[in-house]
Amino acid sequence: MAKAMTRTKWTIDSDHSAVSFGIKYLMLANVRGLINKVAGAVYFDPPDVVNMDVDVEMDVSSLTTGVSKRDEHLKKEDFFDAARYPKITFKSTKAESLGDRHIRITGDLTLHGVTRQVVIEGEYNGPVKLPEAIGGETSLGFTGSTMINREDFGMKWGSTPMEGGLMLDREVLITVDIETDMAGQQ
Repeated sequence: MAKAMTRTKWTIDSDHSAVSFGIKYLMLANVRGLINKVAGAVYFDPPDVVNMDVDVEMDVSSLTTGVSKRDEHLKKEDFFDAARYPKITFKSTKAESLGDRHIRITGDLTLHGVTRQVVIEGEYNGPVKLPEAIGGETSLGFTGSTMINREDFGMKWGSTPMEGGLMLDREVLITVDIETDMAGQQ
């Protein structure tokens, strides 16, 4: 009989975590946004990357681009439809070591009510025991990125061709920056 694997639970520190995105507008310049209400956990005992599990939830209401009119539009039906889909989730299905703390995590991203498999490549740092003056937790950091096609998630606004390209590019770069604390130490 196989023995159940016990791994350390690292809880996402929402005060030090965010998911950002960038997309080309009018095929001229990138517009960037940030979702800063991120919660969840990483189950991981470094350096055992292949047995890592990641479960992340992002609150669409925290989305900001720095322009309130654009933020309001992004939260409506044309894009995130926050009233119907208030959360974006990511649940890992596979983790691979790329050597020297570099990782590749495959998982299911659910956005705008649609679930698609994505691959995030990045790295982890730590664990580090923080000084008592700033909490004394043992923490791990993760950063990574992936590229998605927004139309795969039902976000088709701005996809009409115009002179020089599309009003809004189909490709979106997503960057994840999270800090985690060993569960029970928060």
